[in-house]
Amino acid sequence: MHRPDDRPDPNRWRALWVTLVAGFMTLLDVTIVAVALPSMQRGLHTSAASVQWVVSGYALAFALTLVTAGRIGDTFGRRRVFLVALAAFVVFSAAAGAAPGIELLVVARIAQGVAAGSLAPQNSALIQQMFRGAERGRAFGLFGATVGVSSAVGPVVGGLILALAGPEGWRWIFYVNVPIGALALLLGFRLLPRVAPGGRGHLDPVGVMLLGAGILALMLPLVLAEGGGVGRVWWLFPTGLLVLFAFVRWERRVARRDGQPLLDPGLLTETRGYATGAGLAALYFVGFSGVWLVFALFFQNGLGFSPLMSGLAVTPFAVGSATGAAVAGRLVDRLGRLLTVWGLVLVMLGLGTTALVLWLAPSDRAAWIAAPALLAGGLGSGCVISPNITMALRDVPVRMAGAAGGALQTGQRLGGAVGTAALPGLFYLTLDATHDDYHEAVALSVGSGVAAMLCALAVAVFDWRRDRSDRAGRCPPETSHSHTHAGQG
Repeated sequence: MHRPDDRPDPNRWRALWVTLVAGFMTLLDVTIVAVALPSMQRGLHTSAASVQWVVSGYALAFALTLVTAGRIGDTFGRRRVFLVALAAFVVFSAAAGAAPGIELLVVARIAQGVAAGSLAPQNSALIQQMFRGAERGRAFGLFGATVGVSSAVGPVVGGLILALAGPEGWRWIFYVNVPIGALALLLGFRLLPRVAPGGRGHLDPVGVMLLGAGILALMLPLVLAEGGGVGRVWWLFPTGLLVLFAFVRWERRVARRDGQPLLDPGLLTETRGYATGAGLAALYFVGFSGVWLVFALFFQNGLGFSPLMSGLAVTPFAVGSATGAAVAGRLVDRLGRLLTVWGLVLVMLGLGTTALVLWLAPSDRAAWIAAPALLAGGLGSGCVISPNITMALRDVPVRMAGAAGGALQTGQRLGGAVGTAALPGLFYLTLDATHDDYHEAVALSVGSGVAAMLCALAVAVFDWRRDRSDRAGRCPPETSHSHTHAGQG
């Protein structure tokens, strides 16, 4: 017999660290490879457009897999899917490191992306499954710190590996996953909870095809942006929106007929906080994901920093993000959506100040002067990502936690794809218009990322005000202060 849902798993905290290590590896691989692209291009004697697929192929496969893999985990067991996906990720990491040419490297990276996309939704679903109450908030705080910090430290880790490993150091960016992943796999077999699957059933193949086609149509122009893909295949954007509209209609039809939809429409219409959390995440990641490439371009191409020094220049943000997320996990139950409102204000102030500093400060001191603003921005980011994940997923039924977590991360990946295409694109356009004024280019690009975060702030304020109105409406009339509070609300 498996453990009843109301009994906490005694290994839950140790199991959580296994999932966080695995999740950290998969998210780190989104950004760590970017700093190694020039050395890959030289080592494999290939073109810039070909080597770009080492990043784009992984990101695309990652996003396409998330929701379907989450649904598979809900149906057939999250532990099983997690372990299989982790084993595949280790194998394909080794294959990418050993690839003799660009073709096999891209194939290995796409397969690695599928494994990462299969692994990621099981992380949030296992937290839903293993934790309750305030513990769940703390667990999601650690998960949010993993999401935020893995993206921020990717350039640092990549630069450090390249500095230590020499000309062929890019291969060690992939090889480093092998021993860490193997250890996580061994511990996962021992510690992850053995819970009966949520139920057998078909996986809605029509929904899988419609969702996959819609996401592919929206992301493909973005991953091809550097080679002019947006201009050539712009028509895929409206096509993708139409396909996703058809997906929503199909899922509603399946749900009305008491079938098993890939993504239950009730998540968006009936689950408190899920729709606003998913929208906020997508908007936030437009700015959050895009600024890292802009910073790398500014510090390396504009100021002549090495990949390692470029990564170290943005380390204050990573430190602040880890600290903010750990603290926010303990405050989210008390402050709710107000925590993300203040977090967004702080990260916008931090990155906005950073943009001004990099624009106006002397080149030889810009990174040092910007460090306090980056630290403040990181603290704010830590109060956005992990509390938003907690509030978006805390009311999701455990039986659909994998699909819900996958859809939430799909929104993040779509937002990230928009940001990583749009902000560097704006950076290059500004360089052309200003005759290589890197300071103005970084200020305008980072400022545009802050503008996307302003849209996320509007969603957060709307949700906070609605929460406050709901609480005021639920005040029991028999309490002595209820009329006073209702009048103040």
